[in-house]
This record gives sequence, structure tokens and C-alpha cells, in this order.
Amino acid sequence: MKDFAKSVVYQVYPKSFKDSDGDGVGDLKGITQKLDYLKTLGVDYIWITPFYISPQRDNGYDIADYLKIDPLFGTMDDFERLVKEANDKGMDIMLDMVFNHTSIEHEWFKKAIKGDEYYKEFYIFKEPKDGKEPTNWISKFGGSTWQYVKDQDQYYLHLFDVTQADLNWDNENLRKEIYKIVNFWIDKGVKGFRFDVINLISKPKVFEDDLNGDGRKLYTDGADIHKYLKELNKNTFGKYEDIITVGEMSSTTLEDCIRYSNPKEEELSMVFNFHHLKVDYKDNEKWTLMDFDFLKLKEIFEYWQVGIQEGNGWNAVFWCNHDQPRVVSRFGNDDKYIKESAKMLATAIHMLRGTPYIYQGEEIGMTNPKFDSIDDYRDVETINSYNEMKADGIDEDLILKIVGSKSRDNGRTPMQWDSNTSAGFTTDAPWINLSQNYKEINVENSLNDEDSIFWHYRKLIDLRKEYDIIAYGSFKMILKEHKDIFAYIREYKGERLLAINNFYERETYFELPSELDFDDFKSKILISNYKDSPICYKKILLRPYESIVYHLYS
Repeated sequence: MKDFAKSVVYQVYPKSFKDSDGDGVGDLKGITQKLDYLKTLGVDYIWITPFYISPQRDNGYDIADYLKIDPLFGTMDDFERLVKEANDKGMDIMLDMVFNHTSIEHEWFKKAIKGDEYYKEFYIFKEPKDGKEPTNWISKFGGSTWQYVKDQDQYYLHLFDVTQADLNWDNENLRKEIYKIVNFWIDKGVKGFRFDVINLISKPKVFEDDLNGDGRKLYTDGADIHKYLKELNKNTFGKYEDIITVGEMSSTTLEDCIRYSNPKEEELSMVFNFHHLKVDYKDNEKWTLMDFDFLKLKEIFEYWQVGIQEGNGWNAVFWCNHDQPRVVSRFGNDDKYIKESAKMLATAIHMLRGTPYIYQGEEIGMTNPKFDSIDDYRDVETINSYNEMKADGIDEDLILKIVGSKSRDNGRTPMQWDSNTSAGFTTDAPWINLSQNYKEINVENSLNDEDSIFWHYRKLIDLRKEYDIIAYGSFKMILKEHKDIFAYIREYKGERLLAINNFYERETYFELPSELDFDDFKSKILISNYKDSPICYKKILLRPYESIVYHLYS
């Protein structure tokens, strides 16, 4: 049984990972082909985003059948082989489960829309209010959250795309179907589950207008959410000691996340929150441009690290995923200091308290692709937002800069395996264009460079397994007001770690606070991103993006 505090999870977005059959789309066989690469990296779990049957309106997060594999990605035999070969190499498979909504192509919804009352109760249908939508809520993808069905003279709820109808978790029959789905995949050998926007499943008993917002405060972390997660746990994965779970929590609270992840609550193993990835949202709006607020970033990290620690919960710690821009383009320097800043960002996150998640390509320093036309984008949210900004009269060049910075497609371009045609991802044209820097930034080059970002990630993973303090130590931030440095101390059984990270291109001084007395400790550098970082940690002139971790021991 793996200890998830000492484990590292690697996220695969299968559509863009490796294409085994030359159709331009990644697939399950492609993942199997690259298991030796993931073993070399040293990860413990491979989280695969949805590959179930889907019309692909939202790149697979609009599921039409939870129990069947979309032919685009392969067959059940392909999946079973993937599980076995991963297990043989010491890795386990984690699946993505989308239980807030289904595609309107799902058989349940098709029956509901035809008036089958049993299946209508699986979804949320409401009567018109004064001839209009039942509430004024705004979809996360733009527009109303309600879609009118003429034959029913009712609206159905969709918090996301109009083709993603929200499920009604208040219905016991629906919940039983969900349990069957999870147990089906457990029987296939799956050892982990990531639950998509799971804290949105408990809707209010009374649907009302939000007079001061977009509606999210009325359906987030709902009244029955903990009841539903406890039931899900009890009826599925909670019956096994070797299955880990993580909940994606949208606009959540610390208090709820402590409950979600405290073992005594018997809900989930750990939680994702996204507050630290909104520090470059001007006026809290995604589709804007601004430099990231570094002090706010540190404040959020401290709040969640200390809060979850004190509540005996557990964080999933991460920079990137399929919905986020590339971190080296976002908070680092993807040009002159790409290697230094990518390594610094990796160290800053991997030394935190929590289970680290690596998104495909992050470990080789993949960047935002810098597309110059809206025609290069495939993401429904991006295209909707582009059209809205265009309708608002925003200048085309500015729109493309915003989209180029914030689009989810930044993280969805094909994995860059080598410098050959299509970066070794496919033998055909890929479903979405490549980043043009693939000839320089790719796996082949990374594996052959002992100073690469890849080998830095490998060392971070090895250190977590070797040093209990990284897995179990407490967290304390220092130099909170320093405008350049993110520094913190981990402590465990008389040992300490001092992690120092310069987040900027400019040189800056680190000086150990006088109240910290480490004179009785011996010290060594565990990891740094410069070969000649100083042994003495009390006062250091940090170079651009320099990152150093000291181990202090008796």
C-alpha cells in the first residue's frame, strides 16, 4: 500500500499525451507505450483525465457513458493492459470522475428529455419564472445556467456548457447509479479517483436569484455535500485501504476542505483548491491581464498550508493541470531563465506539505504555445470568451494576448517527445497545434541533459520518499513581506528544512530572521537550481530565480 504523503501523482491528458495509431489524437495505448518514461520520472500514480464515450464538447468532461471507453482512445482491453503494465512497473492508475453533470447525449438525459419521470429526477428541471429562467445564475462558460426545453415547458440546469446537464444528487436512485460506476472501475484495478468539481453536487433546496453575484455562492459546498461524500466513501472506495481520492473544489472554503480531507470524516484523501491560481486575475476576473500578485500568492499558500495542517486535513499541491496555463510562462520566465525558474517553481511546490501533482510536460518545462490566431484554439470556454470580448468591442490584439495568457488550451498542446515531425506525438497532424519550441524543449533532450528540468523533478520525487520531514513535517512561513522571496520552514522530529525561493529575475538578499536559532544544527543542501549555491544559509545573495533547500539536523 502506497503512502500518499510520500507519493507523487502525474496527470495525463490522453488526447495530447501520445498517439499510438496516427490519427492525431492521443490514446490509451500511447500511455502504455510511455510507462517506462513515467517510471524513470519516479511517479506513483497516473491520473488520466476522462476517456469515456463523449461528444467531446468539453474535451471529455461531458460524459455520455461512464462505463465505456470512447473509441477515440481505444478499447477496454487497452485499458486493462494499461492497468496491468503500470502495476508491473510499480505505478497505479487514478481515474477522473465527473459526477456533477453528464453530457446531454447520456442515455439518462435522453430518456429524461422524452418525459421519463424516473430519469427526469436524475437531473434538475425547473418551471419558468415569470416566463424566463428560474434564476439569474451565470454559467461558468458564459451565458445563463438554464436551457429551455420546449416540449417540457421547463428549463434544465447546466452550471457549465449547455450540453452538460447537472445531476440531481438529492435523488437516491441517481446516487446508487454513481456507486455502481465507481465500483465498476475499482473492479478493473483502479487505485485512485479524482472527482471533478465535486463540491458543486449539493444544490440548494430552493432556487433563488443571486442579487450580488453569479450564483456560485448558492450552490458551492452545499448543505448536503458532506453527507453525499460520506455515502460515496462508504459504498465504494472507503471499503478499501489502498485507494486514494482527491476532490476538485471550486470556489471552496478552508473549513469545508478540512472536513473533506480529515481522515476522521471518512470523505476524501485530499483536496484541490484553486485560490492560488487566481492571483493574476484583475478584479477577480479570469479574462484579464495583470502581473501576478506575489504577496497575495504567499498569503494564500500560508493560509491553506497552516489551516489544513491545523485541521488535520491534506492538500494536493500543484501549479498546472489541463485547465491552467503553463506555470513557467505564468509565474516564471519562459525565455532567458526557463531552466532556473521552472526548477524554482518545482521546488517551491514539492517542498510544501501535501501530495504533489505534476501535469504532463511540466517536468520538461513546456510553455504556453503563444498562438497568434483564435483559429488555433479548440477550447469551448476560450472560444465563448473570445466571442464575448469581441462583442464588447475589445481590440483584437488585446483579446489574443488575454487568451494567449489564460486559455485552457495552453496546457493542452501535444506532449513534446522529440524534435521530429509533430514532436513525436503523432505521425499525422495533431488535433491541436504544437508549441513551436518543441525542437528545443522535449523529452529526448531533457533525458540527455543531466542538468535538465526533468532530472530536477526526479530528484524532488526521490527526496520526498527519502526524507520523512518532506512528507510529514509541519509548515511555517518566514519573510512574509519580502517582495521577492517565498521561504518557509518544515519541521519534523527535531529536524528542519529551510526552503528559499527567489521568484524574480532580479538579485535579492535572503537573511535568516534573527529569532530563528539554528546554531546547534548541522546543515546540508538537499537541492538547488544552481550548481554553486552557498553552504551557509544565514545571509545569501540570491541570483535570478535561485532556489535552495537546506536540511538542518542534529
